[in-house]
Amino acid sequence: MTLTQPSVKPGKPGEPVRPDQRPPRGEADEAGGKEGGVRAVRPGPGAAALTAAGPPRLWVIGASGFVGQHLVAAAAGAFTVLTARIELTDATAFDRAFATLRPDCVVLLAAMSDIDRCEREPALAWSINVVGAQRVAEACARLNTRLVFVSTGAVFDGTRHGYRESDPPTPIGHYGRTKAEAEKWVQHHLPSAAIVRSSLVLGRARQPGTNSLLDKWVAAFAAGRTVAVPAEEYRNPIDVQTLSEGLITLAARGDAGGLFHLGARESRSRYELAGQVARALGYPPARVVPQTDPGPGRAPRGRDHWLLCADRPGLWPPPLPTCDQVIERALYGVTQSHSRVGV
Repeated sequence: MTLTQPSVKPGKPGEPVRPDQRPPRGEADEAGGKEGGVRAVRPGPGAAALTAAGPPRLWVIGASGFVGQHLVAAAAGAFTVLTARIELTDATAFDRAFATLRPDCVVLLAAMSDIDRCEREPALAWSINVVGAQRVAEACARLNTRLVFVSTGAVFDGTRHGYRESDPPTPIGHYGRTKAEAEKWVQHHLPSAAIVRSSLVLGRARQPGTNSLLDKWVAAFAAGRTVAVPAEEYRNPIDVQTLSEGLITLAARGDAGGLFHLGARESRSRYELAGQVARALGYPPARVVPQTDPGPGRAPRGRDHWLLCADRPGLWPPPLPTCDQVIERALYGVTQSHSRVGV
């Protein structure tokens, strides 16, 4: 069966137009940058339920960022993926885009995620991370649209080893406070929404210019530079492919609401993780040095963000990966056509 992607005319929802016409461009990504337009795809074998109009329409807000790039690619088999560029702080532009795109589900990745910048510019961080999330959730509630909201382990203070999904947030920095406030608002006004937390996402960006931590490490190793990494900050990372698969599953499951942690089964220090990456790529261990002094201008981070992940066999098959498996998949999964060594 061949599916025809229905066209959407900017400003007039539902009115058929020529296939070359597309909704207007906007401006937003995971840190306020730009992203693409509308990407129509045919569903693959594992696609979500189809209607006469085609596969479900998934709007990825933050599609040009590190996670967004992978999510758009991974979702192409099950959804018509929408990546319209918007600015979360512009209510008029957002409402126009939402009415034009008419998504069946939304994954909200866009955020001001630079932790240090959030401390320097708290008002801007609040307007994007809190008010922007409220705006998206309001539209989803009004139009009965599925919402998956991506949050962070930074909602916890990191003073103990292990945080359950049911534990109350205890943020210590402004970034964590904004995400915790957004979570609370989304839970109250849209209980059907899925809120997904991770403490550290590892992987290679599909395109350059993102905030991929792994790309920064690898670039430094390849240039012969050392990398100073905190030795006393522990995280249970998740690779970007596994995270994307989890987000897609939740987007397709309207009955799965609430809080979800996604991460490895154990935690390691950032220093240990960076050292393991260097060794896997054939670089000398001396390329990674422990950082004990946070340095000037570095916002507070929690010491131990181990997110305890509940078993959810109906959503994703157990068990969740180990740290070794996360690093393996992060390094050798979908990349920008990098080689395995000397990337």
